[in-house]
Amino acid sequence: MKHLVTVALLLLLWSCARQEPVRPNIVYIMTDDHGYQAVSAYGSGLNKTPNLDRIADEGIIFRNSFVCNSICAPSRAALLTGKHSHANGQIDNRVRFDSSQVTFPKLLQEAGYQTALIGKWHLRSEPTGFDFWSILPGQGSYYNPDFIEMGRTCRQTGYATTIITDKAIEWLQQRDTAKPFCLLVHHKAPHRNWMPDTIDFDLYDGAVFPVPDNFFDSYEGRQAAALQEMGISKDLHMSYDLKITGADGDSLTQTEKDYIWYLENRMTPEQRAAWLREYDSISREFLSGRPEGDSLALYKLNRYLTDYLRTIESVDRNTGRLLDYLGSAGLLENTLVVYTSDQGFYLGEHGWFDKRFMYEESFRTPLMMRLPSSLSARGDISELVQNIDYAPTFLELAGVKPPADMQGVSLVPLLRGKKQGRWRDALYYHYYEYPAEHAVRRHYGVRTDRYKLIHFYNDIDAWELYDLVADPHEMKNLIDDPAYDKVERHLRKRVAALRKEYNVTQE
Repeated sequence: MKHLVTVALLLLLWSCARQEPVRPNIVYIMTDDHGYQAVSAYGSGLNKTPNLDRIADEGIIFRNSFVCNSICAPSRAALLTGKHSHANGQIDNRVRFDSSQVTFPKLLQEAGYQTALIGKWHLRSEPTGFDFWSILPGQGSYYNPDFIEMGRTCRQTGYATTIITDKAIEWLQQRDTAKPFCLLVHHKAPHRNWMPDTIDFDLYDGAVFPVPDNFFDSYEGRQAAALQEMGISKDLHMSYDLKITGADGDSLTQTEKDYIWYLENRMTPEQRAAWLREYDSISREFLSGRPEGDSLALYKLNRYLTDYLRTIESVDRNTGRLLDYLGSAGLLENTLVVYTSDQGFYLGEHGWFDKRFMYEESFRTPLMMRLPSSLSARGDISELVQNIDYAPTFLELAGVKPPADMQGVSLVPLLRGKKQGRWRDALYYHYYEYPAEHAVRRHYGVRTDRYKLIHFYNDIDAWELYDLVADPHEMKNLIDDPAYDKVERHLRKRVAALRKEYNVTQE
């Protein structure tokens, strides 16, 4: 009898040893145009984001996280495919995403994961690879947004960030608990034109935000920067962006007409009343003083940042709600929670809003992860990472071998806290959307831990070189400085090697 008990115990131990490891769940939260400067974990002091900071405090924060093409649709395609824009075909916002190609959600589905996408999609084609999807059409609306849910369109009453979070929690509650899951939560905020939740209208009242040192940039030695059309001073709309009506006199611009239509046809009476209370008073105050010149530029910067940061307040609050639900449901122990943005954003640096350029504020993006208990990394990670790395990372965590043609690198070794003897020493970037809004010229380039080389091409031919240690705000183009000839030669070779490695053939 004793012998039989021993055999039974051995068989049980053998059976347990052969069991598959528990595969982690994945919750991927992505905002639209959230600059790292507006995440308090990155230390700018511009605003407070305690719930986003919680992800970093309980996990890891990437200090050198970048995108491969700083614009919405290409960034989303890079996430899904693990490939640069030229390889997945989504070079700009105007192209329709080829949803028949291999994506990480499809591979997770095949491996037994439940997959869901909720929020902004912005890829024109219908989502594939998801058991459930509920997406905003196009850019979507902040107030009472329409959703296309599994092919059926319906309008939801409320504020977009809150509704998207509600839908995410509802899906988690109804999912098949016998399977691991991957949930993509894609917020519209803080995309232009920065329409806050009415409950946040008191936030930052009277605040005066710090002005970037290079706000009044002259763009000397930087031809493409001088040609752009995304200056806060000259390109922000008084009505559409800053919600100030009557600045152009009695005649209404088309933008103002569209804005008034939105107020009258999209909002509920309660929302509209709160909106008019807030912005009518701001309009009256502006019209009574009418600042001009540099004073007007600084006024527009402060007005822009007020609403931009108010939309982020809602993101932070609702991220906290989602984290609290995961905790109360006992899911945090085995769930990877990722917070990032589809790209960075200018918050007055160089006098700009928007993104697109390879300069740091646009190229760099926040990235924080709260890890499942099976992964040991904590604190700061300084290696160069890029949004093409997310797909192979998720696949490896799920026990799925990434396809050979994925161009990203799995971050799993970094998440395990292992020191990397070899890691990528340079990143490749390529922006294609020109001619287009904001007039940012086409360009590609390479960034190492210290230097950056950019080539603007198409209707201009200009090279820019920056020493990011000596000049972190990228104000001095060193391309003609003989002291940097050796650096330039090395970077030209490095970007050529990356273009060959990634098989970049198109311009």
